[in-house]
This record gives sequence, C-alpha cells and structure tokens, in this order.
Amino acid sequence: MVGIAHSDIVKAPKVLLHDHLDGGLRPATIVELAAAVGHELPAQDPEELGEWFVAAADSGSLERYLETFAHTVAVMQTEEGLHRVAKECALDLAADGVVYAEVRYAPEQHLESGLTLDQVVDAVHAGFRDGSAEAAAAGRPIRIGTLLTAMRHAARSQEIAELAVRYRDTGVVGFDIAGAEAGFPPTRHLDAFEYLQRENFHFTIHAGEAFGLPSIWEAIQWCGADRLGHGVRIVDDITVPPPGTPLEIPALGRLAAYVRDKRIPLELCPSSNVQTGAAASIAGHPIKLLHDLRFRVTVNTDNRLMSGTSMSREMALLSEAFGWGWAEMQWLTINAMKSAFIPYDERLVLINEVIKPAYAKLLG
Repeated sequence: MVGIAHSDIVKAPKVLLHDHLDGGLRPATIVELAAAVGHELPAQDPEELGEWFVAAADSGSLERYLETFAHTVAVMQTEEGLHRVAKECALDLAADGVVYAEVRYAPEQHLESGLTLDQVVDAVHAGFRDGSAEAAAAGRPIRIGTLLTAMRHAARSQEIAELAVRYRDTGVVGFDIAGAEAGFPPTRHLDAFEYLQRENFHFTIHAGEAFGLPSIWEAIQWCGADRLGHGVRIVDDITVPPPGTPLEIPALGRLAAYVRDKRIPLELCPSSNVQTGAAASIAGHPIKLLHDLRFRVTVNTDNRLMSGTSMSREMALLSEAFGWGWAEMQWLTINAMKSAFIPYDERLVLINEVIKPAYAKLLG
C-alpha cells in the first residue's frame, strides 16, 4: 500500500506528546560527550553507534535494551551535556516539522556528577530555550514543554512531583512515572499523584505497554492519570468478532469503554511498541482498530535514537501500512494538540492558526 511520501510529511505540522530526552540523542553527540567524560562506548564511529543502538533495541533482550540508556544517561551528567542534548533535541524536532512537543526526562538519573535536581532542570530548560530560539530564527518555530519523570522502581516520586510543580511556570507542563510496569504498580506512588491533583497539575502515567489492563485501570481509576503513556494494551479489553460474523462490530469492555467515553488520550508509539513486543508489526498495530473506534489516539516517537525514528517516519509508516492520507494525519495531530498539557486557549491558537491552515492547503 502506497502512502504519503516521507519528504512531504516532514513539511506538515506535527505534535509530539511522548518523547524521552535520553532516548533521542544524536550519535555524534554521544561520541563527543563520552570522550569528554571518559565513558566507554560500544562503537566510536557515529554511524556505527547509531546502528548499534537500533540493533540493541531490536534484539529482544531486555538487558541489551536497558544498556542503551546506560550510555545516553552517562553523557548527560553535566550542565553542559544536558544543555547540548536539550538544544539539539529542539532543533531536530523542529527540523522534522514538529510545532509542539512535550519531552520527558527523569532528573534523578542525572545526579551522578554532583548536580542538584534544580540544576538539572535549569540546564535542560536553557537548552530547550536556546534550541527553540535558533529553530524559530531558521523559520521552524517550535514550542516545547517538559514532563518530569519519576522512576517507578525508586522512591523519589513525591520529591519529583514537588519539583515539577515548583517549575510549572517556567517550562514544566506535567509529571510522569516510567520504568518496569510489572511488579511496580502506579499505586506505589499514590501520594505523589494525590499531591499533584491537589495542586491542579497535569500528569501522565506509563501504563498498558509491557503490562496489561490492571496497569491501565490503576493509572486511571486509582491515580487519576490525564493521559496514558502508551496504553496500547487497552485492546485486550476489546473483542473483535471473527471475519464473516454478522455486523462484525467490536465489543468494548467496561475499561475500554470508559477510556473512550472519557476521551483519555493514548500516547501510542508504533515503532517502539513493535520493538518491545506490544505489537507484532506496524501493519498489525492496534492503532488502526483504535482509530476506527475513535479513541483519542495520538502518535509518538518514544525513543527516537533506539527506534531510529522521527515523527515524520512514524506517520509515513502508518500511511503506508493503512493507506492513511492527510485527513488522518490532521486528525492525529489535532488529537495530540487537544491533549497537550498547556492551557486551553494556547492549544486553540496552535490548532486554529498553525495546524488547520497548513492541513487545509495539503487537503486541497
């Protein structure tokens, strides 16, 4: 099936809600920063290193997959390193046509060289400001908000939640927890989520990726998540009749119906979901079913380096797999913008003044 050309998708405005800062570094930057801090890498040539990251993430080995982040996090332990990575992230997203992005990272993972949590946040914010300014000067304006992530296997979620609220007026737009789902349910961090709700603050929770419906149920019904990080396993609560069945209408279970009825956004990451086994292939990804059933579907990159991907590539893969055109691209983009953690009026400006006019031209 032939879809929209990648080169054309790059020119269209896109919105990204689920992207990890430590999963999107340029290979050449990793090589340079590793040399500066004395960190040993599996390859010294940037091209070979980039291929190593994708191969390790594709390997099916959890150990090799986690090793990839050990290398990126290792070069993000100084203010200079964090600033450069954030600046280049802004430039790379803008060059790919992303007009709004929420990029997440875990401040607690960047303290090995003596930085404080506040210094980490300040360095990342400065990098995003500089990168966004340079992108705007080049005619590629982008707005970036950050999500502060707490690791679900650790015990600093309350501290990170308070840090996020402290920086809510200077760039942090939300909170997240990430890490292994199995054995580390979101309810372990209930105090943090209750605190965030009292502060009228937004948060998303990684749920329904490696673990199934119980993870999604806890994230929503116990913790009050505004969005689901991945959430792809919600399809486990949808029964699709066999071909040839009269009407062939999928039946939604109670949880799936609740997620759809409440318009809870799903931060789907197609390529990443294939790598982690949450989907067998792009063509077999549940995003098609969820789109057809009109869930609040959004498309995201997750870890651009490990998946060798970009927003334009994700859109191109979906276009090729399902025959989706500009109408579907606009629907996905507006879904994401509606689901962003910035104020409603600011979302409307981007939708009405940037996204819709651009797609109106593409739709002819």
